[in-house]
Amino acid sequence: MRPPAAPPLSILMYHQIGRYPRPSAHRALFCHIDRFKAQLSYFKWMGVDVLSMDQAHACLFEGRPLKRRAVVITVDDGYDDFREHAWPALKAHGFPAMVYLVSALVGKQADWLSDRPELPRLMDAGAIRQLRREGCDFGSHAMTHPRLSTLSAGQQRQEIMGSKQALEDLLGEGVEHFCYPFGDYTERSRDMVQEAGYRTATTCIRGAANFSDNPYELTRKAISYGDNLVGFAWKLHAKHARKGQAALPDRVAA
Repeated sequence: MRPPAAPPLSILMYHQIGRYPRPSAHRALFCHIDRFKAQLSYFKWMGVDVLSMDQAHACLFEGRPLKRRAVVITVDDGYDDFREHAWPALKAHGFPAMVYLVSALVGKQADWLSDRPELPRLMDAGAIRQLRREGCDFGSHAMTHPRLSTLSAGQQRQEIMGSKQALEDLLGEGVEHFCYPFGDYTERSRDMVQEAGYRTATTCIRGAANFSDNPYELTRKAISYGDNLVGFAWKLHAKHARKGQAALPDRVAA
């Protein structure tokens, strides 16, 4: 497998960012705010550029040169703790972030987390509009956070295209970036994302984004509750190799 182009570009994947006791399960879905703040400071100390998704697309697929090691911060689901904890820390550093929203559940609970005793709340429309005015970027995480590979073609189309329309109505501007819920998608899903007019789509395939063969299957690096600064640096500087499942063949008819 070819090494990533120098310098590497890492798309980082977060979910809930806030103050939590040590989770007994699903540690990759949490990041303590104190560690998140330390990670942001690390970028400054080490001269790591924090790019928007548009800037990353230009570097990966449009020939714009990468001047030095860089990251993109992506946050899945749009939890309200992002508004309370993560966004103020990002603003303090002047860093961009891409937050993927579940369009039909804006202002509601994350009901796909059926194994949780208490479902976390998602940001409401007012908070999303305010953060957008302050510079936060938003993309689509489908309408209801389904496993796309289990849906018919018509259902997939509604999740992918319907969410784009709903979020564009909410924000009053184009929504050009998508994230596959659960990292689950098929070749048909990928093609529909492109057809819908999105410019990128992120996966749960691990590795530096330099290993991404096309803008609709972008690889990422998951940041977990257990990642101290040493572990975080190891992921950032050394764990570049691609690892994980690409698009599944389509198995559901029509």
